[in-house]
Amino acid sequence: MAQGRGLKRALFRAASVTLLHPFYRQVRGMTLGVRVVVLEPEDGAVLLVRHSYAPGWIFPGGGVERGEAIAEAARREVREEAGIVPEGDMALHGVFLNDAQFRGDHVAVLVVRAFSRQAWQPTAEIREARFFPVTALPEGASAGTVRRLDEIRKGLPAAERW
Repeated sequence: MAQGRGLKRALFRAASVTLLHPFYRQVRGMTLGVRVVVLEPEDGAVLLVRHSYAPGWIFPGGGVERGEAIAEAARREVREEAGIVPEGDMALHGVFLNDAQFRGDHVAVLVVRAFSRQAWQPTAEIREARFFPVTALPEGASAGTVRRLDEIRKGLPAAERW
């Protein structure tokens, strides 16, 4: 019974990501999402995920739900997408306008340097979640991901646009 609910939930989430999210983004005035930059404390390697429905490697993250704080959304998304549980406070790197594809889309980027790991397996949404050396990002790392990581590593001010 529990497996059936889990499968239904995974199918609904996959369908909502590919069908409903683009529709909602077009009809809503503004959307807010989070991206979580998880850095290994020992060597500074960065966590990136590869989605099933979009090309490339990006920081884990997703939408902030109604009634949910940005930090709550960040914790939920990074746990769901990679089995990472942030410990302590997360640092806000910046809030970015990301309207190249969806008018009114904003993304808050939080940085995690202390965390624990839970068991995690690929899902219908997230095909891979891996740590990469910041000096050897995988081919296909998104341009926004590379820019945000560069800002964080070099202590640069956050840009206004993704």
